[in-house]
Amino acid sequence: MSDRRSVPVPEGLDGLRLDAAISRLFGLSRTAAAGIADAGGVSVDGRPRGKGDRVLAGATLEVDLPSTDRVPTPPPVVVPGLVVLYEDDDVIVVDKPVGVAAHPSPGWEGPTVIGGLAAAGHRVSTSGSEERQGVVHRLDVGTSGVMVVAKSEHAYTVLKDAFRHRTVDKRYRALVQGHPDPMTGTIDAPIDRHPSSSYKYAVVQGGKDSVTHYETVEAFRGATLLDIHLETGRTHQIRVHMAAVNHPCVGDVTYGADPTMSKKLGLGRQWLHAVKLGFHHPADGRWVQFESPYAADLQAALDKVAAAS
Repeated sequence: MSDRRSVPVPEGLDGLRLDAAISRLFGLSRTAAAGIADAGGVSVDGRPRGKGDRVLAGATLEVDLPSTDRVPTPPPVVVPGLVVLYEDDDVIVVDKPVGVAAHPSPGWEGPTVIGGLAAAGHRVSTSGSEERQGVVHRLDVGTSGVMVVAKSEHAYTVLKDAFRHRTVDKRYRALVQGHPDPMTGTIDAPIDRHPSSSYKYAVVQGGKDSVTHYETVEAFRGATLLDIHLETGRTHQIRVHMAAVNHPCVGDVTYGADPTMSKKLGLGRQWLHAVKLGFHHPADGRWVQFESPYAADLQAALDKVAAAS
């Protein structure tokens, strides 16, 4: 069985090979996209096309997506605490609260950024797989902070490329256990799925290249507040890298944080917040930057750590 999808080709994909365009529009691998085309599952403006054909902006692309790749999209639900920091015709920047996923996924039945935006009447790009439409990057469910979603098809293409080519400035603050030595440094270690846990990631030889830069903001008794700049954007990257150097994020019991300390601080998640996001605006290229204050639970925990130092 397959799921027939029809979308206009955005300007940013004008002139691309058909398999490359399908890959970007629906979040598929290039190999999977080529396979669909080889099986006769693609047409442009009603005419069958091969994987090597070029697409033109404005054409209607129809693709037979495998139904097994589709994640049922739950009805839009208002998300308390989801704050819109900025919005125009191309992008919408939000302050994501803890406990909210970026988009629907198998096994997740909680609130999502995409569902919350839809419930509030915001339009997002139709590019990307159905459950990830408009999503150009993600934050973990347990991580709060600033996040951008594409509204126009052009913005989706430009922002995806920006994240891919690492021209986006992503800044985080993390409260970690202990005191990293050196106080400022870089962790360059490949990350992939954990060899024995389906829901965790780990530093793995042969994994995806992953680079995290950190700088000490303030040292406390038993903990350090770090400013973190991500060069890459792997799943759980900060959490995995800090755990790998024996300084897990405070509250992150999944990656080895002290549960006693977490309980004492009243934290039910990792102390990690996306404080700043900067990128070239997809419409005119100007540099824009957005910031998010610490979430209330993180601020309260930080105040307790500071008071005890």
